[in-house]
Amino acid sequence: MSRADVPLRVPVLYAISATCAVIGALLWIRGEINTPATLQSSSYGSFLAAETTAESTWRVWSPAVPQARLGLYLIGVSLVLTVTARLFSIRRD
Repeated sequence: MSRADVPLRVPVLYAISATCAVIGALLWIRGEINTPATLQSSSYGSFLAAETTAESTWRVWSPAVPQARLGLYLIGVSLVLTVTARLFSIRRD
């Protein structure tokens, strides 16, 4: 079979997999960063320090699952979806 005969579900699975991987990586990075960076400046130092020390109260998931762990789960889901899409494309060949 040619590449044009690959069913529509394979590119959809790849797109969902890529989306899960990107969101998972961003959540993992957000969960791993504990200390905000502060810039030291004579005129704006205190203003920037006040802006960066505020914790975000917005939660992505429940408090029982940290954001870093949720990010790793999404990366795992993306790997499973990638393998599934690859198996679908191989089976059609």
